[in-house]
Amino acid sequence: MQRRELMVLLGNAAVMPLLAPLTAFGQEANDQTPDQMPAPPTELPSPEVPLPPERVRRLGVLTSGDRHDRDALARLDALQDGLAAKGWTHGRNLQIEARLSAAGDDRGMTQTAKDLAGQSPDILVAVDRVSAEALAAAAGNIPVVFVNVVDPAGVGLVKSLEQPGGNITGVGRSEYGASISWPEMLKLIAPNVMRVAIIRDPDATTDHGQIAAISDVAPALGIEAFALDADSLRDLERAITGFSRTPNGGLIVTIPESSSRDRSTIVRLAARFKLPAIYADRQFVTSGGLMSYGPDQKAEYRLAADYVDRILKGDKPADLPVQTASGYQLVINRKTARALGLNISPTLSARASELIS
Repeated sequence: MQRRELMVLLGNAAVMPLLAPLTAFGQEANDQTPDQMPAPPTELPSPEVPLPPERVRRLGVLTSGDRHDRDALARLDALQDGLAAKGWTHGRNLQIEARLSAAGDDRGMTQTAKDLAGQSPDILVAVDRVSAEALAAAAGNIPVVFVNVVDPAGVGLVKSLEQPGGNITGVGRSEYGASISWPEMLKLIAPNVMRVAIIRDPDATTDHGQIAAISDVAPALGIEAFALDADSLRDLERAITGFSRTPNGGLIVTIPESSSRDRSTIVRLAARFKLPAIYADRQFVTSGGLMSYGPDQKAEYRLAADYVDRILKGDKPADLPVQTASGYQLVINRKTARALGLNISPTLSARASELIS
């Protein structure tokens, strides 16, 4: 049965019990004399008053990328799906305005955040640390929910994970469970790797914990780990080119925003120098990278949608502890593996959440 037909039938069924008593009462009255007629009611029923239209709330979303960035659009879709599951539908009771700012353009991100906050939405959503910091500075009293921020307390977005304080909370990546698995995953797909360069942003304090976690587990796997600073694209190319001159190398690319900004360059250099690489986010794999291991992004956005729902219904961000999505996803690009001459073992294939051809 179609949903519209079901609604019509339910509507008729709801009306029928109300009509039947009135009809029966009228038929019974026609058979009685005036003396037998019941006394009229002392109060007439109030006419049915139509319900007021549902209030439309306004949500602003700030993300990095451009209108042709499939990953940026996928993040927005995931957020909308999570909101729809909570009863919030764009165009019915929710108006969503998404703004894209070029990755790496800090000045543009700041201005875009000001413009978005200036529209006076009911709530704002940020999809990474840079957009979260920009919205936090521009939002004033407008609540902000962030997603995909490593160590939000460490970078100063919240006072603590348990009690964020202020008007911002969300879904963070505050632990390093994935970090300690990256060398193992890389070794499973490329057993000959003995040296690993960890691409890091020297200005990102969150990198230090990830690098420490990687360095702790790498020796047991027969891997020597190095940190490569990437202040700019030129530095990045120079560092990877120099590292590639020694055989049996591989790459680990952490989560900071500079890595997302330089995604195409990193993937291109890894392919050029035949360097097996593992990334923190699936977006690198869809862009041609070898493999990624990190939190389930759809789960992260479902958690963010839950917080948006709760805040719109009256909860305060200061009272909502920062959450972390449970579970990790391993994504492997089979085409890239073939190009690198690597075999995906049945064991690794079975562990993969997704195999991209």
